[in-house]
Amino acid sequence: MSAVPVRIVTDPEHGGRWTSLQAGGREWLWHREAPDRAGAAPGSAFVDAGGLEECVPTVRGTPDHGDAWTRRWHREGETERVDCGRFTLSRTIRITGDSAEADYTLTADPGFRFVWAAHALLALSDRAALRMPHGAATRLHPEAAPLLDRPWPTDAPWVEGPWPAPGGLRLDRFGPEDGTAVGAVVDTGRVCVHDGPTDRLSLAVRADGQPTSVALWRNLGGFPEPHPYRSTGVEPMLGRVFDLADARRGDAASVPASGEVRWRLTLTTACRCP
Repeated sequence: MSAVPVRIVTDPEHGGRWTSLQAGGREWLWHREAPDRAGAAPGSAFVDAGGLEECVPTVRGTPDHGDAWTRRWHREGETERVDCGRFTLSRTIRITGDSAEADYTLTADPGFRFVWAAHALLALSDRAALRMPHGAATRLHPEAAPLLDRPWPTDAPWVEGPWPAPGGLRLDRFGPEDGTAVGAVVDTGRVCVHDGPTDRLSLAVRADGQPTSVALWRNLGGFPEPHPYRSTGVEPMLGRVFDLADARRGDAASVPASGEVRWRLTLTTACRCP
C-alpha cells in the first residue's frame, strides 16, 4: 500500500482527546455515544467515548485513566498544553508527508514517575491483525486468567509470555465478539495494524532513556458489565504497566534532573512490519 497523508483532529476543551485520525481513505478511531464525557471533571470515573485519550500518569488505578483526560487543554500556536498540578504535559502534532508526528514534553520535579499511553481505540473489522516482534515479552493481566493454559499465580499483577500467544492465548488477531476482554502490554515500541487486504496503520513511540511498550485492549464484548460492547485499543506507551502502582524497577518513566521528559509518537500508513 502506498503511503497517504494523515489528518488528525483534537478537542482541547475536553481533555485533549483525539476525535479523528484519518489515513488511507478511512477513519481509524472508534467512537460510541457517551453523553457524560463532556462533563467529566478531575476525579471522575473514566467515560469511554472512544477516540484517542491522553492517559498520564497512569492508565488503570488512581486517577482512573490518568489526570489529563478530564482537564481543559490550552493552545499556544501549534502546541497544546495541560496543567495537572504535579506535572504539565504539552504536545505538538505535525503532518509530515505520509505520516504524523506528535512531540510530547512532560515537565515535573526530578524523580516524578509516570506512565503515559496514547489510549487509541480503533475501528477495526473482525479480520484485523497486529504485527509486533515475534517473541517479544508480553504481560497479561488478571482478566485473562480463565483463557490461559496454566493457573494464575496467587496475587500476581500479571504473567508474562512471548508474543503473539503468551500463556497459549493468541493475541495478534481480534476476530468476532466472543464475550472476552483482555489487557496486555508488549515490550516493543512499534506496532503495525493490518485491517483487510490493504489498510495499514503503524504506530511507534520513541523516548531516549525511558521504557516504551505497546498496550493492547482486546474487548470482544466482555466489558463492562452489565452492558458490554466491542472496543479494541492499540496504545503506544511510556512505561510497561497499566497501573503505576504496580510498577517495578524500570517499569515507569522517570523525570531526570532537567525536569523534562520528551518523546515522539509517529503514525503512518507506510508500515514497516516487525
